[in-house]
Amino acid sequence: MTTPANFTTAADAFDAWRDDVLCGTPPVFWPCGSGDMARLEIGPGRVMLIGGAPGAGKTGCVMQLTIDALRLSPTLRALVCNVEMPPRVLLDRQLSRLSGVPLQTIRYRQFAADHADRIDQGVHTLESLADRLAFCRPPFDLANVAASADAFHADLLVLDYIQRIPPPGQHDDKRTSVNATMNFLRQFADAGCGLLVVAAVGRQKDAKGRTSYDGDSLNLASFRESSELEFGADDAYILVPDAKNPAAVTLRHLKARHSEARDLSLTFDRAIQRFTAGGSGDIQTALQTAWNHTAPAADGPQPFAEFEDFA
Repeated sequence: MTTPANFTTAADAFDAWRDDVLCGTPPVFWPCGSGDMARLEIGPGRVMLIGGAPGAGKTGCVMQLTIDALRLSPTLRALVCNVEMPPRVLLDRQLSRLSGVPLQTIRYRQFAADHADRIDQGVHTLESLADRLAFCRPPFDLANVAASADAFHADLLVLDYIQRIPPPGQHDDKRTSVNATMNFLRQFADAGCGLLVVAAVGRQKDAKGRTSYDGDSLNLASFRESSELEFGADDAYILVPDAKNPAAVTLRHLKARHSEARDLSLTFDRAIQRFTAGGSGDIQTALQTAWNHTAPAADGPQPFAEFEDFA
């Protein structure tokens, strides 16, 4: 059989391209943070992949981005498919971040009188966006994600984590299953959804030939099960903790399809599940860092004006 030719010349495409460059609209992005985190490009038609070793903070990072995107874009709707944590656990963590009350205090419901205002403020913030945030219930598969996204009219899909969310159909092994999953995710993006995708990574050999999750050894090949993950993503990041300073992490930008890859230096306060990033002129982050060094150890940091502004 002879395959018919199917192409267009640059001359045929030129007029429409020129008009779009000169008069078209720029891509849409949903702001998701302050400081350097404002540079993250989350928006319709985009797939952002975030990987990291177990316990690196992947879920905390994507949930913070999701909640802050909902706060900053009043019409945005998000659907979260998390295969490991129920909604109440995810909301506990966000309440800790927004209120500054340690997660352990919230988890065990051991509140003191001076927690009341901060807890009320955090609860009010989450309540204000609750009708625009949904969580998938079992089965945790792509068929349910697609049906739920349509029913909820979700703009942003959060998949945590992708190796455990199977696609429709039968597949010979885990690799072909993840390959198929990524193909479906690109179809979701082509339909106008934005996607935040959490992925597990595998141990890599370090400079001494040992297998580990050492940050220097993690790269695009570290995403488990499939090379299609990094190929299909528009942006691919890996969270890399600093071996000498547990609070310091780097969101290493390994792939940027539409822009320059730029790493983000973050601080992760595990007690309240809060990521912060610096940036030129970011006064709130500077104030927060100063407060974290002076706050009473038993109580943790207080909320800041940025939370009040978004509530």
